[in-house]
Amino acid sequence: MIKMGRKMENLIAWVIMSVGWVFFLPAVTQSAEEEKGTPVIAQSFAAKELTPGDVWRVYLKASDPDGKMKYIFATISQPGVGTYPISITRIKDENQKELSGYVSLNTGPVQPSSFFNLTLTLTVNIQGAGGVFSQAAVFPLSFQPKAGQERPPEGIFKEQYLGPIMVTLKTVSGRKG
Repeated sequence: MIKMGRKMENLIAWVIMSVGWVFFLPAVTQSAEEEKGTPVIAQSFAAKELTPGDVWRVYLKASDPDGKMKYIFATISQPGVGTYPISITRIKDENQKELSGYVSLNTGPVQPSSFFNLTLTLTVNIQGAGGVFSQAAVFPLSFQPKAGQERPPEGIFKEQYLGPIMVTLKTVSGRKG
């Protein structure tokens, strides 16, 4: 073992700590900046059951303190089919600080029997400036005969159309509708 004096040990410890802080500080600064400009989905709602062929409304209430929400990203996973390509909806300028409304998925025209008892999973994120994403809002959707689309709670969301979820559903065999 090498014998060092107390001053040398203190110097080595100081160098190690200084170098460590150099690598640590940029990460802390970057994380704080990202957190500041991160969009937040404050509330969301979607019916859990739908009749095949109906239009599914997915309600969102979101904000970004910097007023730079740019896009709504939506992905749908379906057993037997997999994950559909991402649907990207541009957020209008007047909604980039705060938005309240719904995106919609057209589930028809379909052969109703091919979707009964099938459950899809929709995942929605909002992208802000610099590519920063909100936490995901996840919605299951089950197709049932004669299901009535449940309405969102009163007074929470605007009845404002934000845009479409551009996905055409397929049956497990791979045919559209």
